[in-house]
This record gives sequence, structure tokens and C-alpha cells, in this order.
Amino acid sequence: MGRRLAPEENALWKKVAATVEPLRKRAPVLDPASPPTVRPPKVSPRTPVAPAAAPRPAPKLPPPRRTHQTATLDGHWDRRLRKGLVRPDMSIDLHGHTLASAQALLDDAIGRALLRGARVLLVVAGRLRPGADRLPTMHGDPRPRGAIRASLPDWLAYSPHADAIVALRPAHISHGGAGAVYVILRRARED
Repeated sequence: MGRRLAPEENALWKKVAATVEPLRKRAPVLDPASPPTVRPPKVSPRTPVAPAAAPRPAPKLPPPRRTHQTATLDGHWDRRLRKGLVRPDMSIDLHGHTLASAQALLDDAIGRALLRGARVLLVVAGRLRPGADRLPTMHGDPRPRGAIRASLPDWLAYSPHADAIVALRPAHISHGGAGAVYVILRRARED
């Protein structure tokens, strides 16, 4: 046994002990040899459940106005684009956006480009990955890699500015290569 407390230490200890609340008692630990008994639920006769309403078909979108990937430019334009001789009038980077915000940003950028009289809009959207049109990827990504890039042709076909879009072409390596595309806009007519 340890030493005895002095009278002043004993008085101090009693003051401290008076301020302490006892710990709550813990629930007793069950003996692992006797697991709790659980009764299975009673099986009641099944009542017929009304069939769920047939799912509504998705609303049909109007057909696209044109396919930009196959739209033709004269040979001179295509050669200059392939060689990287065309300098974009404007550019927009869609990295880090959701599909919805990227589409809205793209439509806004096309509208601004048309107001400025731009002919070539560079859209940086990242590389198109194999399977980008599929559901979420490995590694738990909420959206597939390359989904924005894969959606560009459809977005442009259904864009409110689709009539002003002449073609969609891959960007030259100096402007982003496979991670970017040129959106070629119709020349504004002067009255």
C-alpha cells in the first residue's frame, strides 16, 4: 500500500471527488456461447399488389438540324485546319464542368462568337476515351472520362445556334490535338 495522505491533501481530495460524476453502467456483454434468439417473421398470405404504372417513354427530341462532323468545307479550309494554319478567333475550356454546365457554357460561347463575327471557335474538352458513352468508370468516377468530348457533336446538332455552325473538326496538335475541336461558324452576312 502507498503512503497515507496528509490532512490538507485529504481535504483537497474530498473537494475534487465531490465534483466528479460516476460513470454510467455499461450494458452487460452477452456470453458468446449463447447467441440471442430471433424469431423469423410470420409469413402472411400475400395480397396482390397493383402493377406499377408503365414507365413514360422519354420525350422525343427533334431531329438534329445537321451533322457537323460530316459537313463539308472547301479543301482549302480543311488543309489549313489540318496543318494548324488557322488561328482560332475564340476558345473555351470545358474541363472540370458537369455535362449540363459544359453544354450551357458552350451555347453561350457560340452566341458570343457569333456576335463578335468569329469564324473558328476552339473548344477544349479533353480526349475522347474508349467507352466514354458508357456509365461510370472504374475508380468510382461519377461520370465517365471523356463524356464532355463525346457529347459535343450531339450538343452542337441540337444547339440553338445549329444553323450557324458549319462544321466540327479535330484541332491541330498546337491547339490541343485530340483534346480539342474546332467549331467552324458561318460567316455573318452583311446587309
